Amino acid sequence: MAGLLPRLPGGVLTAGRVEVFGIRHHGPGSARALRGALEEFGPDAVLIEGPPEADAIVELAGDPGMVPPVALLAYSPAGPSGGAADKDDRKAAFWPFAEFSPEWQAIRYGLAAGAAVRFCDLPAANQLVPVERDESERPEPDEDERPEQDVRLDPLGTLAKAAGYDDAERWWDDVVEHRHEGPSPFPAIAEAMAELREAVEPSRAEPREEQREAHMRRTVRRTLKEGFERVAVVCGAWHVPALTAKVPATHDDRTLRGLPKTKIAMTWVPWTHGRLAGRSGYGAGVRSPGWYHHLFAAPDRPIERWLTAAARVLREEDLHVSSAHVIEAVRLAETLAALRGRPLAGLDEVTEATRAVLCEGAELPVELIQKRMVVGERLGAVPDRTPMVPLQRDLQAEQRRLRLKPSALDKEQDLDLRKPTDLERSRLLHRLRLLDVDWGVPAESRSKGTFRETWTLAWRPEFDVELIEASAWGTTVRDATTARAEAMAAQAEALPELTSVAERCLLADLGDALPTVMRALADRAALDTDVAHLMAALPALVRALRYGDVRGTATGPLRTVVDGLVVRVCVGLPPAVSGLDDDAARDFLGHVDTVHGALALLADDGHLDRWRAALENLIARPETLHGLLEGRVTRLLLDADRLHDVPARMARAVSVGAAPARAAAWVEGFLSGGGLVLVHDEELLRLVDGWVSGLPDDAFTGVLPLLRRTFGAYAAAERRAIGERVRRSGADPGPARPSGGDVDDKRAAPAVATALRVLGWEAP
Repeated sequence: MAGLLPRLPGGVLTAGRVEVFGIRHHGPGSARALRGALEEFGPDAVLIEGPPEADAIVELAGDPGMVPPVALLAYSPAGPSGGAADKDDRKAAFWPFAEFSPEWQAIRYGLAAGAAVRFCDLPAANQLVPVERDESERPEPDEDERPEQDVRLDPLGTLAKAAGYDDAERWWDDVVEHRHEGPSPFPAIAEAMAELREAVEPSRAEPREEQREAHMRRTVRRTLKEGFERVAVVCGAWHVPALTAKVPATHDDRTLRGLPKTKIAMTWVPWTHGRLAGRSGYGAGVRSPGWYHHLFAAPDRPIERWLTAAARVLREEDLHVSSAHVIEAVRLAETLAALRGRPLAGLDEVTEATRAVLCEGAELPVELIQKRMVVGERLGAVPDRTPMVPLQRDLQAEQRRLRLKPSALDKEQDLDLRKPTDLERSRLLHRLRLLDVDWGVPAESRSKGTFRETWTLAWRPEFDVELIEASAWGTTVRDATTARAEAMAAQAEALPELTSVAERCLLADLGDALPTVMRALADRAALDTDVAHLMAALPALVRALRYGDVRGTATGPLRTVVDGLVVRVCVGLPPAVSGLDDDAARDFLGHVDTVHGALALLADDGHLDRWRAALENLIARPETLHGLLEGRVTRLLLDADRLHDVPARMARAVSVGAAPARAAAWVEGFLSGGGLVLVHDEELLRLVDGWVSGLPDDAFTGVLPLLRRTFGAYAAAERRAIGERVRRSGADPGPARPSGGDVDDKRAAPAVATALRVLGWEAP
């Protein structure tokens, strides 16, 4: 390790009046060492890797209301059309900072010391324009070129491999993050990066990397020219050799000349530890931001403090953890570190000690600590004077008024819509969803009541980008949502899309948008002749009617549309379901179920009677009806107590003369509403059991997938109850026979006479 990172006299890499500190983004050891090095050097200007457009707002980092994690956000304002930007064309970028980020410590030091604090990276206006590559000049790398790419993409991984480590983050922890004393690491880091860069041909450098480093050098020259005498540059370790190299200014001018750029704006936004984690897709992310925050914040004895906090988390979940557990866990972690030759127990050792001692081998408590402490999800804050679009400020005012504080952790919020405050909260959350800001996600309703909603709230940093884009629709949440709903209604191509917009308008209480949406809905419903479209549109409108009642929203025009749709669906249903193939029948089965449920929710006796009469007309002519639909309609009418000959209908459906595939489809449709009917009706159970038992081998093989799909959808308790009933009724009860009281002598007489003549007997 000493051979990889030799110590150089002087403590820092010096180039005239400029000192360059190569850091690892979001490293607590780097942050601590950098703070000490800056205090020793005493610069009058601090240049930091970041977008120079943020120079105008960097002083906000010193505001007491700025609480990391936070991020600089560069974004393109709305285009000249005034509409919201398409997600595929979005131009936005974040530069995150945590308390343990070296760049953040450099900013805070510079502001507190009265030094000029500036950013020196390539402007965001250039970085948000994609780099055009000439693929003909950049062929796929061969085997000899791939090591160079590996060095460039993961220099720390290359150094770790040379040191005998298979984990770059663990190596960096050992040589930098876990070392609290000793000389400055920056000279050794600079020398190691210089060695790595010598192995990479300059001609193979990425264009964007060359441009960034050229701009950094240009910024350093300009800062010196302005008269600053002691300039500190804080940048990623990979860039240190490029900034200390003697590169002519004319070369950098040529590199930067004519770069395309776009118009951008810059602000600060709250960030989260979860978005600092590498698993989130953040390229400079770390594996364990909560652990790194602890290493930076703990003044001493970090392992003891960490395991004590872990024990506190477990106790909050009513798990027994004593002081003796903590003492033994500390001993185990330190022993593991000593056996592995590590200067301090790392996250791996601490986690193993936690699992073995505090959690006694159980994985679920370890996962709890991973979520709450290792990642340590937390949401930063920005001061009120941070630049914001009016829509962001309006949302902040609404959050304060309704006492809905954003949080990075998932939080369940139960709302009682009979309470004015909860009703306003619900409307706000529904309005934000119309703007694609899914701060709250509604859960499935747990009851039949319409006055209660359950939401899962979790704030994500990218919601600020969504709000900025949505500001093209209006300056307040209500105005922006109204304009967005009207635009969605105008652009909707199908009737179900329009009904969804109408439902969302009612939930969000957008009375100004409803007339426009309802006119479009009525016009489209009057022209649409596809019964499937009408059936798909109906449930959303019924839900809107029901929820509109408890919310106090006027729903008169919506009721008129619903009444018309129900009549048209009932009239058009018989021809729509005639002669369907298997796939079409399965699709239509979903429409039948959703309409049936919607009309039950609407609880209008007239509409329910009209719908059930339409279903009775369907099964009156089963020859044109697919078996799946016939079985399902039979079940619906049975549940509504509108059919009293269901055993006879099932007997005909599964009789020997019926095709096995049709019989299986009929059974699947009949039982798709749940299997309890077989538990409580022994005659139906005997019919199904007898039909299955009597199937020939080849027919049974053909219908088995349908049967497994049907019974596999039942809960385990239902399947167990059905099996118990079959077992009690006998291993092979055979097909059920109707009792004598169920025989119609008049209808049976011709069949009896024919059978007697075949047997040579005379009919009585």
